[in-house]
Amino acid sequence: MERLPGFRDFYPEPLPANEAWSCDLRQHIFARWRETARRYGFREYDGPPLEPLELYTTKSGAEIVSQLFNFQDKGGRDVSMRPEMTPTVARMIATAERAYKKPVRWFSIPQLFRYEKQQKGRLREHFQLNCDLFGETDPAADAEVLALLIDGLRSLGLTAADFVIRLSSRQAWQGFFHGRGGDPARAQEFYQVIDKIERERDEVTAERLRSVGIDLADVRAFIAAGEPTPDLARVLADLSARGLAEFARIDYGVIRGLAYYTGIVFEAFDRKGEFRAIAGGGRYDDLVKLVSGGKADLPALGFGMGDVVLAELLKSRGLVPSFAGAVDVVVLVEDEAMRAESIGLVQRLREDGRAVEFALVPTKGDKQFKRALELGARVTLRVQSTPTGPTVLVKSLADRIQREVAMADSVAACRP
Repeated sequence: MERLPGFRDFYPEPLPANEAWSCDLRQHIFARWRETARRYGFREYDGPPLEPLELYTTKSGAEIVSQLFNFQDKGGRDVSMRPEMTPTVARMIATAERAYKKPVRWFSIPQLFRYEKQQKGRLREHFQLNCDLFGETDPAADAEVLALLIDGLRSLGLTAADFVIRLSSRQAWQGFFHGRGGDPARAQEFYQVIDKIERERDEVTAERLRSVGIDLADVRAFIAAGEPTPDLARVLADLSARGLAEFARIDYGVIRGLAYYTGIVFEAFDRKGEFRAIAGGGRYDDLVKLVSGGKADLPALGFGMGDVVLAELLKSRGLVPSFAGAVDVVVLVEDEAMRAESIGLVQRLREDGRAVEFALVPTKGDKQFKRALELGARVTLRVQSTPTGPTVLVKSLADRIQREVAMADSVAACRP
């Protein structure tokens, strides 16, 4: 029986096939994400993978339903597997924001689901780092979130030669559209055309822009000028003060198609242009109010960074570490008369924090040693009987040097 299209199996290393996904790499990415978020003072939260369908249609309109894994549950409720985390966190903040001092800094690593056509770098499920900051309107908050995104990528070994953050502004585009007599009721339609401008043929884009009263040449000139708004200028200055200026630039070709964005928006791309966007986000000051029906009103901004494109980028740049050596110590049970003492030693080593394996059933010594080499163990231990009582032979597999220690000293002898 095969897995469903667009979903993944995650195997421990070594992988059984080239197309298999590594659970070790996934955990490596998660660990770097969590550590970076922690350094920025963000606290981890989570929410349910199943939400009321209304949560997504309220935010994005009825047209989003075609992209969802949605159904009616046994209680007759219209529900959906979560396609993104922002509506969930907005709902949670709207419910409990009085319990937290502002600004609120939260992050999560949810698994998300979208029923859509599979493409390179885009599946029907993925894991995603979501970082959101609530309760601050100053551009300093936007710079803080951007710095977190940059450092999250740097923590995985990526440099300014590998990626760039392209900064834009919904307010800049709003001023452009309204300044040319655009109909406010069609502003979102205009934003969606701009969002696809790099992926669509010029003649198609030109026709769609004409339908909302905008000229493509005018749009191209605005993008080329790249004059930063005051907010964007503040963000660039902040990043420069942190020594991170080389990681970001103004690019009005980015607008992000989601309707709820209200201010600065951004996307991270690899410099070579080989992959889809690595991450994206922006300011969404009205979403908490919308989701809560006006009961709560809190400015917000954040970003999402998925694991699919990021994993492929790390592979292409040779930044995937070796995951061999998950087992630190192998206890060799070559004398079955010493099995009880060996098992006791295994337990003490594990309680000391070592990752330990041993032969569960009688096995030839050479096979046990070969297994230790295959596992990438650092040392082997073998309990032996002596006239004065059991002692332990400790062998370093790096240099094959072996020494004999007393049983009482064997745990300490295995510490790095």
